Amino acid sequence: MTEIETDKKDRWEKELLEKLIFTSLQEQRRARNWSIFFRLLTFSYLFILFFWALGWFDSDAVSVSDKHTALVDLRGEISAEGLSSAENIKAGLKNAFRHRNTAGVILRINSPGGSPVQAGAINDEIHRLRAQHPDIPFYAVVEDICASGGYYIAVAADKIFVDKASVVGSIGVIMNGFGFTGTLEKLGVERRLLAAGENKGFLDPFSPASPKQRQHATRMLTEIHQQFINVVQKGRGDRLQDDPQIFSGIVWTGEQSIALGLTDALGDVDYVAREIIQADRIVDFTSQEGLVDRFAKRFGQVVASVLIGLESSLQLR
Repeated sequence: MTEIETDKKDRWEKELLEKLIFTSLQEQRRARNWSIFFRLLTFSYLFILFFWALGWFDSDAVSVSDKHTALVDLRGEISAEGLSSAENIKAGLKNAFRHRNTAGVILRINSPGGSPVQAGAINDEIHRLRAQHPDIPFYAVVEDICASGGYYIAVAADKIFVDKASVVGSIGVIMNGFGFTGTLEKLGVERRLLAAGENKGFLDPFSPASPKQRQHATRMLTEIHQQFINVVQKGRGDRLQDDPQIFSGIVWTGEQSIALGLTDALGDVDYVAREIIQADRIVDFTSQEGLVDRFAKRFGQVVASVLIGLESSLQLR
């Protein structure tokens, strides 16, 4: 092989090597770019999933730039630990009344009652907010039931609207429990209760009922019942009919409650917003669960849906 041929061969091998190296670098760069792209795609998906779980992408979000009817929901048992606690309901009502574009406030109630302390705190807060915002009307709208503590709250409204089949009333106070003394005797079990203080074992279910303690409990219930009656009379005024059964603890249908003056008229949230407040745009000011609780619940729902889908796929196969 001549020297010229040798040089050509060397150049050819060098060019081939350079092309191979260049091609390899391009492939590595392309693979790295795709890797970055898929990582970003995965991150974006997780980002959207996370904030969807928090409820930040709710499709029913409403602008509050115009006049609107503010809505607060009171659902289920009224208790310090539940969603219908005084803390949560008061927070929602404060935000509803204080918004500059609120034309009126509706408290939608679907509750069998609960703690008289929590109900009383909500009733007091409604009166305070109404005094601060005298130009904003406040209405209660009953869905299925508005009984006991739920009605205690409702009477703070300007008017109470119901469905004809709603259940309203139960203006009374109850304390219940069980007595197991006879059962213990049959089982041969001896109750050993040690207490400092004559009445420390007040209404203990494993001890015989004490007439003195029973009388004391009855006096407490009567006092709380009278407080309830006073709140209802103050809230409803001359609208109440003179019927002793009103404060007996019984319940009525929505139509019967209107006749007795316990409520005012038939109507749902949409009707009150459109015809009474005359601001048919409704904005929900109900206090929601904390971010952590909401995320845990939503994320749990997502995981459950995925698992159910996987299970269904496996069964179909």
